[in-house]
Amino acid sequence: MLLLAHRGASADAPENTLDAFAEAVRQGADGVELDAMVCGSGEVVVCHDERLERLAGLPWEVRATAWWKLRRADVGTSLGFAPARIPLLEEVLEALPAQLLVNIELKCERLDDGGLAGKVADLVRRRGLTERVVVSSFNPMCLFRLASAAPELRRGLLIDPDRSWGVQAYALSPLVSSHSVHPYHAQCTPERVAAWRAAGLRVAAWTVDDASRARALERMGVSYLITNRPGAVREALRTAA
Repeated sequence: MLLLAHRGASADAPENTLDAFAEAVRQGADGVELDAMVCGSGEVVVCHDERLERLAGLPWEVRATAWWKLRRADVGTSLGFAPARIPLLEEVLEALPAQLLVNIELKCERLDDGGLAGKVADLVRRRGLTERVVVSSFNPMCLFRLASAAPELRRGLLIDPDRSWGVQAYALSPLVSSHSVHPYHAQCTPERVAAWRAAGLRVAAWTVDDASRARALERMGVSYLITNRPGAVREALRTAA
């Protein structure tokens, strides 16, 4: 089971920043999970929230704010860390070591993704990262667009625990998932994981910091564990082995 650092090692550094991804590498993560969205001037930035109140105490909406302005926001202090800034997706991909897996989540709740899927596809292709990247999204339309723009890229539907399980797992996922399915960890059962694996899909469970739950998911056959604490979870799994 591979450990993917959720928004980087976000328990120990400000989420979705270069510091968090560097910390994930230091803690020995197998890869990172990050959030990508289009900002007001068209660049793909790495940020989870549509607005910056929680991250920076600012009322700015990312999709309506130009990159030159977004890069001035401090997204570390409000989270209890040193000051940090929002990076471009290209900056993150440039900084990550060559062996790391990258799970890029397309963040868009609208039908019109502002070109997000196509821009991410172009960037991954241009940097020659097709074999290292898995692209996920709660929005099946983003994954449809990605499949059209770059059918070779590995795709996985994120399953929202607040929406219909059956529609997502049995109707949408077979249409848009080419590589994996990404359920909330509490939705994973041995039967469900076995069925996904039998269908040729890997399972990426999110978000798990508890050692006993991580061990249970590993026994089920989960392929990717998304965690805020990759170092601690790695040590717990090693100790239990």
